[in-house]
Amino acid sequence: MFESLGFDTLTAPQAAVWFALALGLAFGALAQITRFCFRRMIDGDDRAQAAGVWLTALAVAVLGTQAAVAQGWISFADHRFMASGLPVLAIVAGGLMFGAGMILTRGCISRLTVLTGSGNLRAALVLVVFAVVAHATLKGVLAPLRTGLSSVTLDVAPALPGSGLIWAGVIALAALAFALRSGNRAGTLILAAALGALVPLAWVGTGFVLYDDFDPIAMESLSFTAPATEALFYTVASTAVSPSFGLGLVGGVIAGALLAALIRGQFQWQSFETPHQTGRYMAGAALMGVGGVLAGGCTVGAGLSGVPTLSLAAILAIGSIGLGGWLTRAALHGSRAANGAPSTRQAALPAE
Repeated sequence: MFESLGFDTLTAPQAAVWFALALGLAFGALAQITRFCFRRMIDGDDRAQAAGVWLTALAVAVLGTQAAVAQGWISFADHRFMASGLPVLAIVAGGLMFGAGMILTRGCISRLTVLTGSGNLRAALVLVVFAVVAHATLKGVLAPLRTGLSSVTLDVAPALPGSGLIWAGVIALAALAFALRSGNRAGTLILAAALGALVPLAWVGTGFVLYDDFDPIAMESLSFTAPATEALFYTVASTAVSPSFGLGLVGGVIAGALLAALIRGQFQWQSFETPHQTGRYMAGAALMGVGGVLAGGCTVGAGLSGVPTLSLAAILAIGSIGLGGWLTRAALHGSRAANGAPSTRQAALPAE
């Protein structure tokens, strides 16, 4: 479709960068305002409200995505989520690692990218370490670990059986049923719905509107694992590579969060307080870097964007991430109780 839009000086890959920047600006601002974060559903002080925000976004994302599929605008038949052979060991191991890492850093990588824009230097350093470790897992010294675990596969159908619209309706109804009883204000849920709408917008934008037979681009939506590595690589080797969708997305998220924080008076410089805290965050960043690659995405890439494709790989990934987070939270609380701490409630860490 892109060739019919009449651009004379802009190629489809170049347009994708600007499109991703716009998506990132919207996501960053909306996520800053709603405090959108999967980790908060597991280990936050307001777990019900956090779940309401996340599930509202998911409901809109899955309905919009499957509606676009039904219209014939996009298809996931050739997408990596639908690859034959489910790499179950890599996904489960990666999901558990990512879930543990987001508890240690008190934020999934999407949330930490948003926090970077609001002046949180802890989040900024986690983002850099995450990108380095993820790149090492994709193409560097940790790549053998990835290929070894990914070689263990199950021969199963790649997606949920039956009608995509029916599945979308079931998932959306269940998600909204909880969200409407989560204690959130209507305005917050409306903003969460707008955030969720960015997912099908991205799928349709890259897979239909910007599709060009002569200069094809990958069909992508919101994610943070591969985009973080792309942003890192472009930063250190911009003369050797071209700007990408991932670069535009990450840059846009940080800029959008910065603008929202400044307008709302929430921008504040923050840094580490103790060496122990620094070590905890670096360990969590490394776990998320490896885990995000092995699982095939983060809580946004495999969760918010992946689940709407109805991919079994994405569903297994987000389930494993949730389990990893819950187990790590339980272990940390159990350790404090065993050490005679006055409360099993996690001590406040100024990460978010």
